[in-house]
Amino acid sequence: MSFFSPLNPPLKHWHGKTVWIVGASSGIGAATARALLAQGARVVVSARNATALQTLAENNPLCQALPLDATDSAAVHQAAKILLTQGPLDMVMYCAGHYEPMRADALDVAQMKRHCEVNYLGALYLLDAVLPALRARGEGHLSLVGSVAGFRGLPNSLAYGPTKAALINLAEALYLDLHSEGLGVSIINPGFVETPLTAQNDFKMPALLTPDQAAQAIVQGWAKGRFEIHFPKRFTGWLKIMRLLPYRVYFKLVQKATQ
Repeated sequence: MSFFSPLNPPLKHWHGKTVWIVGASSGIGAATARALLAQGARVVVSARNATALQTLAENNPLCQALPLDATDSAAVHQAAKILLTQGPLDMVMYCAGHYEPMRADALDVAQMKRHCEVNYLGALYLLDAVLPALRARGEGHLSLVGSVAGFRGLPNSLAYGPTKAALINLAEALYLDLHSEGLGVSIINPGFVETPLTAQNDFKMPALLTPDQAAQAIVQGWAKGRFEIHFPKRFTGWLKIMRLLPYRVYFKLVQKATQ
């Protein structure tokens, strides 16, 4: 592999491919499902909101609604068993997410545990359910939706940020383990996207994208074989630079920007 070659097999042609998106009832997950359906993929959509999934799948024979709670390991394994009997999975995307703004003066351990359950443990349950089949086949792609909030510590992100940092680290480890087996792995790190989760923010969100814009960036990233897909770059590029700053400088800049 040359220095400039894609880190993953590029995914450009979706006709005849089967994609399973967990966390697809709204926001980025639903928009990505619509984008892939438009390109001819068969898309299985999962989330707790069965009504939203049925609306997404309505009148589209390529879309299958499979409701489940991502924090229920048995339910995730049962869903995977059903799908794998129907045929191989070419793409598995974990997009389920939970977000409540939190700072240290209002630390809530129960809420922090909920973030861990939805944002991180659910991803582990999904991996446990599909990874043996993907490895046996030697083909397929795993994609996890992280966040730029996982780059470094940020205000209001006491519960959310650590779970996204864990997903980034998890994706990196998975890539190192699975690339030689022919499997693709990607981590998606969005900036601010207009979703029910970010609607809770009471501050101006720079470079805010629509879910459809986010979905297009994701599909384009997959087509280019990228490991990390981050967007919009006019915002995320600065945050990636800030990851390199020493703590003394980083803390002062963030405190100044968020006062």
